[in-house]
Parts: sequence; structure tokens; C-alpha cells
Amino acid sequence: MPKAEIDATDRKLLVALQQDARLTTEQLGQKAGLSPSPCARRVRLLEAAGVIKGYVAVVDQTKVGLPISVFASIKLERQREEELDRFAAAVERWPEIVDCYLMTGQRDFLLRIVVKDLPAYETFLKQKLTRLEGVASIESSFALGQVKQSTVLPMLEA
Repeated sequence: MPKAEIDATDRKLLVALQQDARLTTEQLGQKAGLSPSPCARRVRLLEAAGVIKGYVAVVDQTKVGLPISVFASIKLERQREEELDRFAAAVERWPEIVDCYLMTGQRDFLLRIVVKDLPAYETFLKQKLTRLEGVASIESSFALGQVKQSTVLPMLEA
């Protein structure tokens, strides 16, 4: 059975992997004070437990021609489970939406949508988001610049 709790050594591994997932097992073990074999075993356990969900390359959205980030607040007509699930399923199908959060407060969802330009956002809005049944209102805000972006979680000692 995969291990459920993480200890200080696991935290060291997770911090190192978040900073550079391309480290060799030997390099990773050095950072956590482990030899390669126990290091590899711990990483496999963290993967099996779902603590490590996967490995990705972080891509600069501007350098690949997607400089526009739009934050859209969505209010649904009703907040019943079926409507929330239907909206979530639609969001999964649309690659322009890179982040989606179910929210408390006046809005139901907060989306981060990435597009190449304003006409592309208009097309996304008209052809996808506004056509989704159950959406009562959409409020869009355009990011002027990015102050901070991180994929590294603050792995504080428990």
C-alpha cells in the first residue's frame, strides 16, 4: 500500500524535484542525504501515493505565442451538483483554460485562459464559454503582466 504521510526526507526530495525534476537519482539523493537506491524507492512511493502527480516542462507562454492571460469569473444560474459538474466537464475539454478553481463568494468559478491575442479570446468567449448552458454571467479581467509564477509549493515542516 502506498505510504500516506511524508517525512522530512520526503520533503527534501519534493523540494528538490519541484526545483529541477531532471535531477538524477544520485543528485537527488545527495540533496536529501540518501544513497541512490533508497532515494529511487522513496520517489516511487511518492509517485504511487499520488503525492507526485507527474513531471512536466514549464513553458514560457509568451515565447510560444500565447502572451495573453485572461482571468474570467463565472457565475452559474444554479449551484447544484449537476450544473457544477457539467461546467467542470466542459472546462476539461478546452485547452485555452489552463487553471480552473471552484470558488466561494459571489462567483462560482475562476478561470485562467491563455490565448494569442484579443480576437482569439473573443472567439473563445463567443464560441465556447457563452454557449455553455447554465452560465449566468462572465466577468473578464486581462493580466497586464506577471509578477510571480511558481510551480514550487511551500514545503514547510509539518
